[in-house]
Amino acid sequence: MLDQNRQADRTEIVLQAADWLSIFLFFVLSLAVGIAVTRRAGRSTSEFFLSGRNMPWWLLGISMVATTFATDTPNLVADIVRTHGIAGNWLWWAFLLTGMLTVFVYARLWRRSGVLTDLEFYELRYSGRSAAFLRGFRALYLGVFFNVIIMAAVTLAVIKIGGVLFRASPVWTVLIAASVTMVYSALGGLRGVLITDLIQFCLAMVGSVAAAVFLLSLPQIGNLQGLLNHQAVRGGLSFLPDFSSGNALVAVFIIPLAVQWWSVWYPGAEPGGGGYIAQRMLAARDENHALGATLLFNVAHYALRPWPWIIVALCSLVVFPDLDSLRSSFPHIDPAMVRNDLAYPAMLTFLPHGLLGLVIASLFAAYMSTISTHLNWGSSYVVHDFYRRFVKPEADERHLVLVGRFCTVLLMVAAGALALLLENALQAFNIMLQVGAGTGALFILRWFWWRINALSEITAMIVSFLVAVYFEFIHARLGLAVLGDWQKLTIGVAVTTAAWLAVTLVSRPTDRSTLLEFCRLIRPGGPGWKAVLTPEAAAEKAAEPGAEQWDVPSGILCMFLGCGAVYSALFASGYWIFSKYAPAAVLSCSTVIFSFLLAAAWRKSRWS
Repeated sequence: MLDQNRQADRTEIVLQAADWLSIFLFFVLSLAVGIAVTRRAGRSTSEFFLSGRNMPWWLLGISMVATTFATDTPNLVADIVRTHGIAGNWLWWAFLLTGMLTVFVYARLWRRSGVLTDLEFYELRYSGRSAAFLRGFRALYLGVFFNVIIMAAVTLAVIKIGGVLFRASPVWTVLIAASVTMVYSALGGLRGVLITDLIQFCLAMVGSVAAAVFLLSLPQIGNLQGLLNHQAVRGGLSFLPDFSSGNALVAVFIIPLAVQWWSVWYPGAEPGGGGYIAQRMLAARDENHALGATLLFNVAHYALRPWPWIIVALCSLVVFPDLDSLRSSFPHIDPAMVRNDLAYPAMLTFLPHGLLGLVIASLFAAYMSTISTHLNWGSSYVVHDFYRRFVKPEADERHLVLVGRFCTVLLMVAAGALALLLENALQAFNIMLQVGAGTGALFILRWFWWRINALSEITAMIVSFLVAVYFEFIHARLGLAVLGDWQKLTIGVAVTTAAWLAVTLVSRPTDRSTLLEFCRLIRPGGPGWKAVLTPEAAAEKAAEPGAEQWDVPSGILCMFLGCGAVYSALFASGYWIFSKYAPAAVLSCSTVIFSFLLAAAWRKSRWS
């Protein structure tokens, strides 16, 4: 039975021995994994950053899922559901199209490249000083600047959880949460990250499901049917936005599905692959393992995980219907920090002892899996694409691993400092979308259109950043009309895309020798390379085994069939949970049909 004092005063949450034991054992296990693989991780940069390129698909796929299961993800979902209802999740559900495109088109291309990081791709695809500059600058821009923003957003969630559950100050929360993650990431490299990700994902899933099940039994809610029939919840249960509300329809559905998924660079959903997703593909044993890993990731990320978070978010609308109720329940938290994303950790204060410790450990697991990946990924950029490439090219492998470990520490310190300045999860989400707006189409096309060059990417990066700065700091001060986030995003996409296309068409193309070598290694195929290949080169390429057809059209077909299967499974699960059996049965059948068609299309392709 729920402790009456805890019901009356949400500011006094005292962990008991069982809670502390769960948290302590989890920290010890994570550190033990890092220590156990320290010696092997220190052999070379290939071991430290890619685990020797010999990882199986299932471990890499689970690691991708664990990384995107960050501490801020449940908070973000709570923020979205409380603001836009369940349909608001199309803001991130739309990225499934990007993910499936990566699975069936780009996973094999990345694995064929044989690079250590996705930034090394630049000097494989482009030529001259501009290619070298792009690689070095992106190493710092993404590996440090953008990466620190991502980690700060994740750390912000831990700050809010620490403030709600422990009454801990933001500084102490950052110090404690970051230290263990930083240590095992610096010691174990990617291999340590992958192994701990497996443990952390299992724990995080158990914790999120257990929390959702228990919170449905609260007296204020009663049960699942009581939740679904509550006045505060009924208006937000639709899986699709209200088509009579034009602004909401455009903001959370049309723009994400029509523009956002292909045009925006976002961590874990990069058009054409990239970032830590590319890192996992590059660490795979072969092309098939790279493809299997990304497929597992997208199925689990979109079809398996969202509903426990959504249920807790809906419960929070009953218990904490507005921000004032959150502020009055947690007066010790800075009012500026009390936003809708605080609702998720606020609901956890109702959990009984024992389960509370397990859920807290699961949230730490979610935090650590994400941060450890970003630390390893970011330091790989700094070490391989900046330090070794431009500062000390003669450095031996052990020296580079040492530098990588040092970078890991510095990145964690910077992220913790920035986290103290942020206020809510949706704020960070929108900033990252805006900064990457307009770059996505370039990342998709650069594999298949010879005319794109290094200046194209430099232009896209600079213009998208300047547009984001304008909307964040200048637009309002000029007294101009207030724009919604989707309007800013659309303008950013249009301006950035127009800029890089113009530069592409007027600037000097990449050297033909570089382009031919790229075609030989990657075998991208398609009409976009016809202007580059000489008749002799085209004939030689056509004579290669399995080169009789371009595989991208088959990949795009598989992409849409895969999206149909995953979306059907996602919504079928929701309808089964909500006891709406007719649509649940229809969508379950749809899942089977799409899966069958996908398997058939896959068998007919030349990949199988």
